[in-house]
Amino acid sequence: MSGPQCCENPPSLDPNSGAGHVEQLGGLSCYIAGSPQSKLAILLVSDIYGYESPNLRKLTDKVAAAGFYVAAPDFFYGDPYVPDKIDRPLPVWLKDHGMDKGFEDTKPVIEALKSKGVSAIGAAGFCWGAKVVVELAKSGYIQAAVLLHPSFVSVDDIKEVKVPTAVLGAEIDRMSPPELVKQFEKILTSKLGVDSFVKIFPGVSHGWTVRYNLEDAGAVKCAEEAHQDMLGWFFKYVK
Repeated sequence: MSGPQCCENPPSLDPNSGAGHVEQLGGLSCYIAGSPQSKLAILLVSDIYGYESPNLRKLTDKVAAAGFYVAAPDFFYGDPYVPDKIDRPLPVWLKDHGMDKGFEDTKPVIEALKSKGVSAIGAAGFCWGAKVVVELAKSGYIQAAVLLHPSFVSVDDIKEVKVPTAVLGAEIDRMSPPELVKQFEKILTSKLGVDSFVKIFPGVSHGWTVRYNLEDAGAVKCAEEAHQDMLGWFFKYVK
């Protein structure tokens, strides 16, 4: 089950962060960046801290600058996890915000993107969001998936993915320890017709791609390396 590492280094949420804007898409408030004329879309599915994380929005802007139309939905309906709420620990919060509901909530967002003329969609999920994205990959709703320091993703999930899938793991991660990520890699490489990429980043902890400290040059460098790997995967398969 979820441990303290899932909650470490919480961001200072800022609804005004980012160069994009918030609009309704498929019934959810979404942080949107990129040209609506783009036929290629990326869904970024957040961790438990939600879509007002400045680092997530910065990444959304970066993916948009690469030519994609990018949406980071508010899957928590204005109710992200708050570590200071001692009467609502993570297991209680998760009862209201299960990954199964997140998966269902993506379907109208994907339909809304298609109605805008989008012809190919990739999705990246961070921690909590990785479980949502693996469900999309199992169901064939997207063309490519990236799972970054995944939480709650199982070997059985990986066995069922149907689209090109990348897994970016951390060396220090109780949610998806390197041993588990290596199991994911073994399964993915044995799947005929499904391309995969698996990488374990040394010296980093769960959440490093979106919960890094901007003042820490080493942490920023590791996060940016993961971001480039993610973008490379989307360039290859979302086209």
